[in-house]
Amino acid sequence: MLPLGNLERPPRFPWVTLALIGANLLVWLAYELQVGLEEAVETLGFRPCEMNGSCAAEGQPWVVDGLTAMFAHGGWSHVVGNLVFLAALGPVVEGLAGHVRFALLYVLSGMAADALQGGLTLAFAAGDADIPNIGASGAISGVIAAFVVARPFDRILAWVMPCFFVRIPAIAMLGVWFVIQALEGTYTLSHPESVVGIAFFAHVGGFAAGVVLATMFLRDAWTRHLRPGSLRAVPRGR
Repeated sequence: MLPLGNLERPPRFPWVTLALIGANLLVWLAYELQVGLEEAVETLGFRPCEMNGSCAAEGQPWVVDGLTAMFAHGGWSHVVGNLVFLAALGPVVEGLAGHVRFALLYVLSGMAADALQGGLTLAFAAGDADIPNIGASGAISGVIAAFVVARPFDRILAWVMPCFFVRIPAIAMLGVWFVIQALEGTYTLSHPESVVGIAFFAHVGGFAAGVVLATMFLRDAWTRHLRPGSLRAVPRGR
């Protein structure tokens, strides 16, 4: 199931969202496909062992590789899936947060994703700590969380592959997505022999950071909409 947005016109033109989509596509098309996926992942990827200096080979500080890893992907489905989420939800969040705060939310959510995934890998699966992690999904998870915080009851148009379209409240669709990430991440930690190739706790870390940052940044935060004893959303302000 892929979100296609809530069909709301953004309050302002989503310059940052478009720039992020363009940057991800540029890295994929102009660099990764040219030098080869294996070399690109080795160069751009973030390794959890960088956090405690236990990598076999010395590399960049983990914060630097964490930033470059946000713009690298492992295949067409990886990059397209991530950018569909960003294109569907980013413009609304950027419109509410403003360009600078949206960019901060994106980057900080991505770094929080690396920190949680890296820390848990070091604690529970140290043998995998030298494997590079890539992808924008941690940062985009922060955007997903911000959308839930700002527009929990908006109905999102979603594509249920192959040919169905439904409208689902954001808090239902995206909340279930988050629960699945947490459960899958817990399973992979408790079953290290299972190889899935997905950093689920990066999604969890990015989402958690997005909730905190959106609550700080957004005037439309859900925590300011709900009143004790009521499940009804208070009308949104501009």
